Amino acid sequence: MPTRKPAVAGSFYPSDPSELTTMIKESYLSPLGPGRLPPDDPAKIDAVAVVSPHAGYQYSGAIAAHSYLHASSLRDPDLLVVVAPNHYGVGSGVSTFESGLWETPLGALRVDTEAASKLADACDLVSFEPESQRMEHSLEVQLPFLQHIFGDAVSLLPVSMLLQDQATAESVARGLQAAVEGRRPVIVASSDLTHYEPDESARRKDGALLEEACALDLDGFYSTLAELQVTACGYGPIATVVSLARALGLKRGELLKYATSGDTTGDKHQVVGYGSLRFVAS
Repeated sequence: MPTRKPAVAGSFYPSDPSELTTMIKESYLSPLGPGRLPPDDPAKIDAVAVVSPHAGYQYSGAIAAHSYLHASSLRDPDLLVVVAPNHYGVGSGVSTFESGLWETPLGALRVDTEAASKLADACDLVSFEPESQRMEHSLEVQLPFLQHIFGDAVSLLPVSMLLQDQATAESVARGLQAAVEGRRPVIVASSDLTHYEPDESARRKDGALLEEACALDLDGFYSTLAELQVTACGYGPIATVVSLARALGLKRGELLKYATSGDTTGDKHQVVGYGSLRFVAS
């Protein structure tokens, strides 16, 4: 069975399982985190859709923890969908795995062959191309947070987007709608936000972009992205999950936490922005 080995364990997050688990817990309890661990007895909801950053855990783990605290409110999911950008330009416009395993130091998640097939059947932009994700960190860093909550029994649908325009995002969202039909999915858009600008500029630009995402307004989202030249690396995955959230009957987004790398390093001159969002039904 094809196995995708960790590419950034030991750099973006610890390679030792015990150290990794400790760091995830510390992310929840950090001053920038939500201040509590996921509950043992979550309230039952039908679907979860969130946006989570993908930098090294020391920079964005506490922000990501806000998204995963909300994700933990889905009891017994049967599918994890992670939509992430392709930073390296390897492979086709949109890709997934047909089968196999994704390993992290916390175990291995099985690729959901049925969901992958439904996605590819419903969206002709999607190809089965594991090589495109071999070195990509943006999807991998989400998995230990998900495994910490849900373990390895739940299956994974990994989606990598090199093409990130609006038409592609809407098309992939339609494909994902077919893939998650009848399932209890946790859906994650992986993205960092503004890159290497002063803290004040990053907060202004990112705030405007996230406002459009929370309004589920794709036209406004892409207009703001262009007009303000927001350098969010995973804008396509965010737009895809916005479109999918709307199709699943979720009504709006909520910003759970925003911070920049300057909040951890103290350097406010050139920062990267990180946002945690959830999409809700009311």
